[in-house]
Amino acid sequence: MDYAIALVVAFLLLAGSLFALVAALGVVRLPDLYTRMHAASKAGTVGSGMLLFAAGVAAGEVSVFARALAGFVFFLLTAPVAAHLLAKAAHQSGYRLGPQSVRDDLAKR
Repeated sequence: MDYAIALVVAFLLLAGSLFALVAALGVVRLPDLYTRMHAASKAGTVGSGMLLFAAGVAAGEVSVFARALAGFVFFLLTAPVAAHLLAKAAHQSGYRLGPQSVRDDLAKR
């Protein structure tokens, strides 16, 4: 049983690290604020959630797993809302879209 738990923890750690790496690369490589926030909020949330689950499973205690689950739920509830509010504030302050963007859904008609 310990071997199966170690495999699950290893998978969660590797997958979470990969998602965190993709989020970091997206923040560095993407052209404008809006696409960077998208990468950070989506891939960063999934990556940190998997890392929290790995910590909860590795601890082997229900209370630690419950706290990890609560942390993941907190990430799921706050990261998209924060990214949306930051994008809205940036758009209202005049931050322009990148040259690759083809549509501005927040533009006034």
